[in-house]
Amino acid sequence: MMVNTPGETATGGVRLKAPGWPEILAGGAAYGASCLLVAVLLPLAKDAAVAGVVGLLVSGAMGLMAFAAAVLIRIRGLAAVGVRRARPRHFVVAAMLGLVAYAIVAVVYMLVSGDAQNVQTSYQAAAAAGWWSLVLALVAGAIITPLGEEAFFRRVLANALFARYHAWIAVVASAAVFAVAHGINPILPVAFVVGVLAALLFRWSGSIWSGVVLHGVNNTTALLVPLLFALAGA
Repeated sequence: MMVNTPGETATGGVRLKAPGWPEILAGGAAYGASCLLVAVLLPLAKDAAVAGVVGLLVSGAMGLMAFAAAVLIRIRGLAAVGVRRARPRHFVVAAMLGLVAYAIVAVVYMLVSGDAQNVQTSYQAAAAAGWWSLVLALVAGAIITPLGEEAFFRRVLANALFARYHAWIAVVASAAVFAVAHGINPILPVAFVVGVLAALLFRWSGSIWSGVVLHGVNNTTALLVPLLFALAGA
């Protein structure tokens, strides 16, 4: 088993320079600037369904912009940031953890508020506004958002922290930043649970794609479960 020295990551038996503080700061600056822009412009969308879909699309775009800013600081090949194949078992475990993440948060919400349906309310207006809106919400929430957010928060942030600090420090710190980036609101605990599981999965698999699957399954479940409850009660 290879043990990485600080600032290094390994793939295929080859040591690669891992992301570091320059990448974290560059990506964080790009993400922060995007947040400010979204905070100004997103409220202009008066329709709740439109705002929901646009919000999901923007979440993915923000992560991809932050990832691009980080990678362009010191180009060293995408393998150094976890852009490499995952094995089938990684995807299976990822899908299961996506369901586990939703179940954990749903149980907590049910115990606290008595309602297990409204775990991620920002998705639900878009999902309930008709078939086209549901399809757009699924594409945005289950594919684009996971790709963007995993690109920065796991490929860059968690990857850089794993190379320099104890694994659990990297897991908790990256998950905490990921959660706070979603705002101080009911989504924060959801994001923290997903962040912890995705970081652990990234550590185990060495590939970002397993985290994308975990994130996508969790978001898909968060979209469909409340909709199914609503249809069942109709």
